[in-house]
Amino acid sequence: MGATLTDVARRAGVSIATASRAFGEPDRLATATRDRVLQAANDLGYDSPQVATATRSFGVVVPDVANPVYATLLKAIHSQAWHGRHRTVLFDTDEDRWREREQIEQARKLDGMLLCSPRLPDDEVLTLAGDTPFVIVNRLIEGAPCVLMDMENGPQQAVEHLAALGHTHIAYAAGPTGSWADGQRAATITKACERFGIRLTHLSHQAASIEGGRAAAAPVIASGATAVIAYNDLVALGLEAGMSDMGKSCPADISIIGIDDIDMASAVKPGLSTVKMPIERCGALAVELLLQVLAGATHAEATTLGSQLIVRGTTAGPSR
Repeated sequence: MGATLTDVARRAGVSIATASRAFGEPDRLATATRDRVLQAANDLGYDSPQVATATRSFGVVVPDVANPVYATLLKAIHSQAWHGRHRTVLFDTDEDRWREREQIEQARKLDGMLLCSPRLPDDEVLTLAGDTPFVIVNRLIEGAPCVLMDMENGPQQAVEHLAALGHTHIAYAAGPTGSWADGQRAATITKACERFGIRLTHLSHQAASIEGGRAAAAPVIASGATAVIAYNDLVALGLEAGMSDMGKSCPADISIIGIDDIDMASAVKPGLSTVKMPIERCGALAVELLLQVLAGATHAEATTLGSQLIVRGTTAGPSR
């Protein structure tokens, strides 16, 4: 795809919100700042979508609004939409496929939709969306416009980090059944473990929550693994709490790595080692892409934003 507002903001050295104002509310910016943004847009060949001048309403469908990842994503989506004075309507499926069907059917009555991590099969998602303009967030569906968070580099770095520490047996604590991200993370971790000669134990699917992590704690200990990579940070924090209840400490007995880098990850002691995902950028870019689709642009390819391992205090060499 061509240059995006995110690219323009980065080149001009301003926030996405400031770059958006240069096109929609230029009088709110200093002349020098506005000119810098417009020059960056010209250099990159960026055209502001015509739809930006019209107020639109679009639905945002998420699996679980209580999950900090989706809360952060929603805030980024709402903030980006607000700059164009667009209205967002929230639909929470509560990780239930029947409810997801109903929510998408309701959301498609609006001008457009952002479908965040849908759990339904690809063909059913496309059928339910119908003719309503939409963008898929954090899942790849062929032929649909998608904004993805990288499922390869960060998880690979996690396995490489554990291998460098001397771990030869790790576990993967899986997330919800039907989660595309879970399948991608599991596949990446499996390949990386094969490359480093590490034994990998796949644990059963659990809720993407602290309670799900607690439920996985005993299986992790029983597996004999000296380290575990969790589906997300909530599961990782639940694992640590559950293991502590059983007399195990982290990282002395078992190292733990999460995925997402929610705010809580850096606040707990020890700080949680995790794969940082570009959640805010993903939300902002999804709104921008949806506005382009609403303006008549055709986007059938996926845009992927990078991930990066953040090492904190929950990883160490295996105990002897």
